[in-house]
This record gives sequence, structure tokens and C-alpha cells, in this order.
Amino acid sequence: MNGEIIAVGSELLLGQIVNSNATYLSKQLSNIGINVYHHAVVGDNEKRLSEVLAVACNRSDLVIITGGLGPTKDDLTKETVGKFLHKNLVYDEGTEMKINEYFQQRNREMTENNRKQALILEGSHVFPNDHGLACGLAIKGEDPQTQFIMLPGPPSELKPMFETYVIPYLTSQLGEKAFIQSRVLRFFDIGESQLAEKLDDLLESQTNPTIAPLASDGEVTLRLTVKGENEVTNEQLLDETAAKILQRVGDYFYGTGENSIYHMLVHLLNQQGYTLSSAESITGGLFASEIISIPGAGSVFSGGVISYANDMKEEPLGVKEEILIEEGAVSLTCAKEMAFKIREQGKTDFGISFTGVAGPDPLEGKKPGLVYIGISSQLETKGYMIQLAGSRNNIRSRSAKYGAYFLLQWIRKEIKKVDE
Repeated sequence: MNGEIIAVGSELLLGQIVNSNATYLSKQLSNIGINVYHHAVVGDNEKRLSEVLAVACNRSDLVIITGGLGPTKDDLTKETVGKFLHKNLVYDEGTEMKINEYFQQRNREMTENNRKQALILEGSHVFPNDHGLACGLAIKGEDPQTQFIMLPGPPSELKPMFETYVIPYLTSQLGEKAFIQSRVLRFFDIGESQLAEKLDDLLESQTNPTIAPLASDGEVTLRLTVKGENEVTNEQLLDETAAKILQRVGDYFYGTGENSIYHMLVHLLNQQGYTLSSAESITGGLFASEIISIPGAGSVFSGGVISYANDMKEEPLGVKEEILIEEGAVSLTCAKEMAFKIREQGKTDFGISFTGVAGPDPLEGKKPGLVYIGISSQLETKGYMIQLAGSRNNIRSRSAKYGAYFLLQWIRKEIKKVDE
């Protein structure tokens, strides 16, 4: 089955909101074996939407339309699709009852335009909306091979509706009974082009599983997708492919699934019973913020100091004045001293520090993008130098990620030594 996604809404064309629904739906459809070959965005205009529907109907088996199901006059998706398919609009009793109850519970009068959200195309399959008022629906086109699905635009309504109701509906429509499974491998400190070069022959010869690289936010992910007769065989194929990949680029690998590098770090610290504290200059508390946003951080993270100015590096952090004078705040020695001092003050197993030049101007005669990261344990204190490029905030964000990556790799190496 080949799919197409049409997003309806003038606000998308004006750049007022991002079309995140298309990204989400493409990923979900791929996971159940439906190929998405086209995305389209069209404004709240009946004529232009009809034109897009005509094109989609001729090239796709499944057409998913998002948005335009609300109560206002510019919400015209169902009306336009109804005219296009020569289908009448009728009220869905269950949805209408739910809308009435919603307003009654809030002691508010239901205006007639809200009742519009209960309209469906005659003969369609209804998807309940557990997080809003407008129902979704599916209907076959005049060509029975083409199916249309209409979903509400707000992601908070679309996503649970799709996962709870639409995925089971679609899988029941698919003729073949194949199991489709995916696995995401996550890499850091390696670019997409470098990763692709190291895996060139695997990417060229991929069939089943398929290997899809994706770069984002200084990271690279590989999504492995396999289709087979049963889940056990699929897992074996995924294991074999992952092993071949990690044999070549395992040094850059940090985890699987959708969890971030910070999730992996917090999980590992919890697993090993380690604690952590931070001293941040260039990152200004960004690392600490990322860590404490993760459930379970309270067990491992004791706190941190934002020592942005040199005075704050001396007091309360305790960096020696001669280090700041002789080598500067942007130096490997300063980063190591910051990590050591925060570990002592926090009474933690690890201390981590960040200092550098975010830009746009040089600092201490050093160019923007120069970053030093210190990590201190009870056994030793190390320093790392990295050179980054990009905007001020991009440099800060990537610096924090590098710190998490270096600490993650350090702990894993220590665990490996113990195991050996």
C-alpha cells in the first residue's frame, strides 16, 4: 500500500506552525509497511484542496488528510472530500452525543457550529476522538483501491487517535500478514557522511532489513526496519544487521530507541549507583536542565553551579586565581579544576564542567567554538577539548551533549574493565 499525506491549513503555509503531523505519520506508516511517497500542504480553500485530492487519488492507495475538521467556516475538509467523492454529510450520533455532554458538563451553551464536528461522510468508518471533539473517519473512494482517512489537526488529538484506532484499522486492511519491526541505533561524534562512508556497502546492498540514516541535532541515527513471517526471525535479522554495523562504528554508538543521550546517561548512573554534579560556564546551566528534565535524575544528580564570570569560578567554586590569570578561564586546566572542585563540593562520584567560547566574539584571544570539558572521578580527572561551529546556542547545546557523551563512554569503559 502506497500512502500520501495532505495537511490542510493556511497557517501551515504562512509558517505560523510546523507540520509535525506529517513527520509523525510518515514514521508510523513506515512501521506498519505502508510507503509514503508524497506530502502536500494546502490552505483552507475548497478549490485548491479538490485539485490536490484529484492528484492524490490517481497515484496513492491511501490518502491521509489532517486538519480542517473543526467548527469554523474555514474548516472545510469533510465538505470538500464529500463533494469530491459525491458523498452526503450526515451526523454521527455517538460524536454528537459526546459534544453535547462536553458542553453540559461545563455549563456552557453548545453553539450550532460545534455540532458541525459530528458530521461524517455517509458510509464512512468513524474514529472516536478521546482528546477532543472532532471525530476522524475513513472512507473508500470511487475507485475502491483508494482509501481516504481524515484526522484532526492538533497533534494532541491526532496522535492518540492514530495509535489507538487508525493503526488497528489499517493493519486489518492490509492483505499480507507480515510482521514489521524496527530498531533505532543512535550515534554521536560522527557525521552522517562519515557514517555512510563506513557503511557504504551495507547501505548499497540493503534489502531486508533496510537501513535508513538520519542526522539531527549533532547526532546520527540509523533506523533498521525488517519485514518477516514472525517476530523471532525479525529479531534475529535485526541483531545480525546491528552487529555488522557496530563492528564498524561501535565507537560512536551510545544507545537504541527514542531515548536521548541524557536519558542514557541518567539510566546508567542510576544503574551503577553513581552520583553527579556539574559546574557550567559556557553552557549556563543547560546540561543540568537537560539532566533534571529526565525522570530518575533526583537519585543521581545532586546539583550544579553556573560559574559564568571568573569571580564565580573563584568563589564559590574554588578555582585557583593563578589558573585564571596564567592559563585563562577558557583552558583545559580550568575545566579540570572546575570538575574536580564541583565533585568535592557536591560529594558526588563524578563532577563535570564546561568552559569555552560560544561567540560571536573571541574571548581571551580564542575563537568561538573552542570548548573544554572536564570530568572528575575519585580516581582521576580528565579534560577534553572540542572545536565546534555554528550559532552561539548551537555551540552551547552541542557542548552539553558532548559532556554527556564523554561521561557515558567513560562509565561504560569502567564497567567493561570490571567485567574483564
